[in-house]
Amino acid sequence: MVSSLLRAVVACVALHLAVAAAARAAESPAPAGELTLADAVGLALERNPDLVASRYELTASQARIVQAGLRPNPELGVEYENFAGSGTVRSVDALETTLSLSQVIELGGKRGLRRSVAEADSDLIAIEQRARQLDVLAEVTRRFIEVVAAQERVRFAQEAARLARQTLEAITRRVEAARAPIAEQSRARIVLTRAVIEEQQSASELRAARYSLAALWGDAEPAFSRATADLFRFESAESFQAFFQKLERSPDFLRFASEARLREAELRLAQAQARPNLTLGLGVRRFEETNDTALVAGFSMALPVYDRNQGAIREARVRRAQTDAERQAALARARASLFSLYQEMTAARTRTETLRDEALPQAETALAQTQSGYDRGRFSFLELATAQQEVLEVRAAAIAAAADYHRLRAELERLTSEPLSNIELEAPLP
Repeated sequence: MVSSLLRAVVACVALHLAVAAAARAAESPAPAGELTLADAVGLALERNPDLVASRYELTASQARIVQAGLRPNPELGVEYENFAGSGTVRSVDALETTLSLSQVIELGGKRGLRRSVAEADSDLIAIEQRARQLDVLAEVTRRFIEVVAAQERVRFAQEAARLARQTLEAITRRVEAARAPIAEQSRARIVLTRAVIEEQQSASELRAARYSLAALWGDAEPAFSRATADLFRFESAESFQAFFQKLERSPDFLRFASEARLREAELRLAQAQARPNLTLGLGVRRFEETNDTALVAGFSMALPVYDRNQGAIREARVRRAQTDAERQAALARARASLFSLYQEMTAARTRTETLRDEALPQAETALAQTQSGYDRGRFSFLELATAQQEVLEVRAAAIAAAADYHRLRAELERLTSEPLSNIELEAPLP
């Protein structure tokens, strides 16, 4: 009785802490100025609306454990016999009144097994909570990367617009000096117009990415001004085998182990429920006719003739086997996804390094040579514009490849629960 009361108190306190934690999360402001990935992860784990709501489920599961461990209530009964009849039993002359108290005695350890089921269910919910946290963490990483990539695109779009303005000014001077046809000035204006449109578009995409990231911790508008990260800094590459070894330790597969324990507990409970309970009763009977009293005692038990809970037992066994089959199927799918992601991540890294270390220096060298030749009249504006466009395209491709690498890395970490090694994911008890 004391332990049950203590568990009830703990559940109430936990619920109070959940409300308090949600209130604190709502009051704590998001950082202004520069935002790091660690800042974004911390805000999302603390204030993400989906995670805040899911923490109540864990508290509810604790309350179910308390309920599962309670004994059946005793029953109080009153019975009246031999009244309002005829002859000697007319009126209440021969009335017999019985006051009884009965109690169901659960046999087969049903109460302990019910509690085991509730505890296994709570463990499963805790694992699923960690999986949801990993989902949020991966989404934060993806959106943070998109903000950083959008910032890089804005920077290069601004540089392209600046370069287009400088080129237009140079061509205008050449046209005024009768050293270039006016058609080149028109083409330069078109290039500038396209560069300005691209600058506006990239700025709009950056605003959308910032709002999307801030929404993960419930902010209507982003408080930060810039996401700080080096998009072209790559961590040391791990082997595919190293990632694969972490796969079965992820919450996605720990969930199957917890679910298997839940199914085993359900099977044991179903088998125990096939054993009927015993009901004991004790009462006092008063005879109105003689004004005497006597004790009444009895017991009852259901006869398991037709219903031996055989259907529930069979279903529990099937569910247990189904959990094993689902785990094997999920592992096969995850292994294939892991290999595909690893190959794509490796290719994205190679593509980024090739673009930055080989293609971009070559394109910049070609642009410098073309610019020099254009100034001396050896190249046309079309050739100069083409060289400028090639530099911009290589830079944009390098940004896209680097962003792809980090997104794929985030997917791999989500699949293998790698962030668990360096980021605390255990949420405070609600």
